[in-house]
Amino acid sequence: MDFKELKEYFESTEGTGILSTADADGKVNSAIYARPRFLDDDSIAFIMLDRLSYANVQSNPHAAYLFLQQEDGYKGVRLHLSKVAEEHNTPRIDELLAERGTSRYAQKDRYLVFFAVDNILPLVGSGD
Repeated sequence: MDFKELKEYFESTEGTGILSTADADGKVNSAIYARPRFLDDDSIAFIMLDRLSYANVQSNPHAAYLFLQQEDGYKGVRLHLSKVAEEHNTPRIDELLAERGTSRYAQKDRYLVFFAVDNILPLVGSGD
């Protein structure tokens, strides 16, 4: 699956996403996250609040995103990610929230964290 196919997959597939991060000492955290936002430069982004996942990517730029499709069986994807940039309380965050009809985080400090997709794997197996 290439980046274009990945974007199409997320546009047409319902399910649950989990973002896993680790701090500088390797202590892991996993949290439910919405589907990633796809950008024109072949990166993805997540809107994050100033919580544990965000703190972890400050000290360790590597993360994994697991997406479990909403259907019987074990179908989905795993993404290995590397943080490449971030924005804090920018108008782009408001635009992205408005696109999905989300205003839940409108009054909070928000970060748009950009990741390179290092590897795309199926939910189960190595993808070979």
